[in-house]
Amino acid sequence: MSSDYDPQHAPAGDVGAALMMIDSRLKAIHDGKAGVDPEQQLLIEQFAASLGPKGANDVLDGACTLVYMFTTWLRKAHEEHGKDVIEYVVPHLVASLRMMPKSVRPEAIPTMAGLVIAAGTGLSPSLWRRQYGEWTEEEMNPLEATAFLLAEHINRIADNPDFATRLVTDALSRADGR
Repeated sequence: MSSDYDPQHAPAGDVGAALMMIDSRLKAIHDGKAGVDPEQQLLIEQFAASLGPKGANDVLDGACTLVYMFTTWLRKAHEEHGKDVIEYVVPHLVASLRMMPKSVRPEAIPTMAGLVIAAGTGLSPSLWRRQYGEWTEEEMNPLEATAFLLAEHINRIADNPDFATRLVTDALSRADGR
């Protein structure tokens, strides 16, 4: 049975820009720069300001597409071992988000868990979220953190710090080659 929230009905958004932001955060962490590099933060803010409303919405949709792609990969990996992605990934994600009180307000955590649960059940995170209204400013950092944490989880499972990024770039390359 088809749903209005199926991924084929959702805009992919600017996956490349969303991936660039997540990849830069992953690289900063792996390079030992646990804090936010002020120069990098300034570049990200300038980039975000240059997007305009449509561009910003495209990056939001792109981040949701990343959440969907990462969760789909995690679902398949967990199913190979007879495990449920929601049971194993969502509690870890929630616990990690709770440890980020400066970036993630507690009231945003249920929404981020909902995005991952939607993706884990085969629904589009962006369409699922839209039914509750417009994105809020308070949800921007949590959305980025959610995509980052899912990517980092994949990288740890694969024992490769670039695996999640490569997973997406390979999928984008295949899509462009059609």
